[in-house]
Amino acid sequence: MKEIFQNLYEMTAFSNILAEPQILIMYALAFLLLYLGIKKEYEPLLLVPIAFGVLIANFPGGDMGIIQADQDGMVNIHGTMKSIWEMPLHDIAHEMGLMNFLYYMLIKTGFLPPIIFMGVGALTDFGPMLRNLRLSVFGAAAQLGIFTVLLVAILVGFTPQEAASLGIIGGADGPTAIFTTIKLAPHLLGPIAIAAYSYMALVPVIIPLVVKMWCSKKELSINMKAEEKKAGKPVEIKNLRVLKIIFPIAVTTIVALIVPSAVPLIGMLMFGNLIKEIGTNTFRLFDAASNSIMNAATIFLGLCVGATMTAEAFLNWQTIGIVIGGFLAFALSISGGILLVKLFNLFSKQKINPLIGATGLSAVPMASRVANDIALKYDPKNHVLQYCMASNISGVIGSAVAAGVLISFLG
Repeated sequence: MKEIFQNLYEMTAFSNILAEPQILIMYALAFLLLYLGIKKEYEPLLLVPIAFGVLIANFPGGDMGIIQADQDGMVNIHGTMKSIWEMPLHDIAHEMGLMNFLYYMLIKTGFLPPIIFMGVGALTDFGPMLRNLRLSVFGAAAQLGIFTVLLVAILVGFTPQEAASLGIIGGADGPTAIFTTIKLAPHLLGPIAIAAYSYMALVPVIIPLVVKMWCSKKELSINMKAEEKKAGKPVEIKNLRVLKIIFPIAVTTIVALIVPSAVPLIGMLMFGNLIKEIGTNTFRLFDAASNSIMNAATIFLGLCVGATMTAEAFLNWQTIGIVIGGFLAFALSISGGILLVKLFNLFSKQKINPLIGATGLSAVPMASRVANDIALKYDPKNHVLQYCMASNISGVIGSAVAAGVLISFLG
């Protein structure tokens, strides 16, 4: 009887947890992320799959945690080092489990990030940016965090490729961070993906913190519609539909000529937007890109990113450094947009609300919604959403181009 109970005990995960109590930290983290996603509604479409991926990856014996390959593409499978690139997919599934099969097929190959960008493009309306092109410059300013953290990371010991992958977190775009890291520092994909998506989900927390640090109540109360009236009647676009169709084609062409390495992201983003703007003739394509394909890609991406977050991979100094550096990149990107607005206001009679600069991130449209909520707290009639979207959307393009530049120089 004693032997039976001993076998039953060894069959459970309790013996492993007692041997490695740090696993409990990962459970707590998974529960916290689930709470934020479900109760606080912080980007539940992203945070819930990621959190559940963290949870299932840390059950000993479940074989659901991602086994990261090293810089040479070698993985440790039951004590034997094997090249992940020489293993057929069915061997990965058999020897490393379901989640590793999905991870190396969909994430490590770079397949999902452009697919998600296609869905983002299909869900994005470039109208607010085209109506307020002068505000799009703040999307460029918000890339400050990427290049600042890149330089700092090199100074503290990261290689230029690792530093670039860390800095791109400041773009607040998970697919861009994953795509860049796959190209430059694939061995850091797990912690960088986790940091990028965690901070994207925490935009409702981070933006208010940074805004409060830089902006006064008077600045946050600037009414954009009132400022527009001071400048006179705004320029109207006579045929906006035609412009919306031409825009993605023109942007893809220009970016492809100047930064070819950004085409996988920008090209798919603009393709998704083009099939949306064409209308009824491409509605079926738009519906697939924005619904079934996008939803499936989000599920697999979230679960796989979460599954990289095992206790062994996450609880080390390098990962902690990436998390801290990612937060700095994120905060500096928000600050860069705000500071450019403040500089602009020093020399212009027509003032701009600093919240528009704070949304120069790629976290679209969440950053704009958060900024609009902040503005309404100071003035219930001050709706800045459409103005923030101009900066926010340009930030999507800006971060993808920045990623292309980094890949071109460091790849």
